[in-house]
Amino acid sequence: VFPGGNYDKNQDASLQMTAIRETFEESGLLLASPASAIPDGTVMEAARHAIHSQKRTFATFLEEHKLEADVDALLPFTEWITPIEAPRYVGTTNFNLFRTSNAYHAPLTFHEQLGDVDGGQEVISARFLTPAAWLSEFRQGKITFMPPQYYILHTLAGLASRAQVAELAHGNFGKMVMNPRRLPGSLSADGSSGILTYEGDETRGGSKGRLHRAQCTFTKRGITTKIELQRNFDIFTEIERLEELSKL
Repeated sequence: VFPGGNYDKNQDASLQMTAIRETFEESGLLLASPASAIPDGTVMEAARHAIHSQKRTFATFLEEHKLEADVDALLPFTEWITPIEAPRYVGTTNFNLFRTSNAYHAPLTFHEQLGDVDGGQEVISARFLTPAAWLSEFRQGKITFMPPQYYILHTLAGLASRAQVAELAHGNFGKMVMNPRRLPGSLSADGSSGILTYEGDETRGGSKGRLHRAQCTFTKRGITTKIELQRNFDIFTEIERLEELSKL
């Protein structure tokens, strides 16, 4: 659902390039133009393996085939920082991309090109579903999500058009930096449920009565089984100034 990986200073000129390179490595989808310059499936597969194993750079591959990465097709859709109690600090920048845009190129069918570029360490299967369908599978217990994934899919499922996605991406919502914090006293006695608060919640610098939080339920192994997002403000018009959202 969410191809991704680490920024590599030897490979990437920007986080957008990281997203495009990792998407190519993990799924075989090449977000580049022009379409007429996209090489055949054999060349693409060989390049994926070489780039993933650090035997060549993504930039060299693009240059060789006179391709330009479609960085402008990526729509920023919030940044996330690990909770303070997490064992290590990780920051994640999320982007959306419309699958049928000119940036989507694949000389093979998706399942033919998925392949096994890393020996099954990262991606072993993949599907394209709507946000609502993914949420349904989560609620049925067929798959699991981390709270950031649920938050993004929940948001996308509530939008009526691509224009709305773009509007959010280019507004304050797309720029939000989310640093989940556990609400004091919310963790159940057995540790199976708790509440994560997000920027702008009334306990995190937001106005009184503003809720921006998620009620989460976990298994004993820490796997998320249920998430209920509580967000009682309009994400188009009622996101407070970013300075306020960053208050803890």
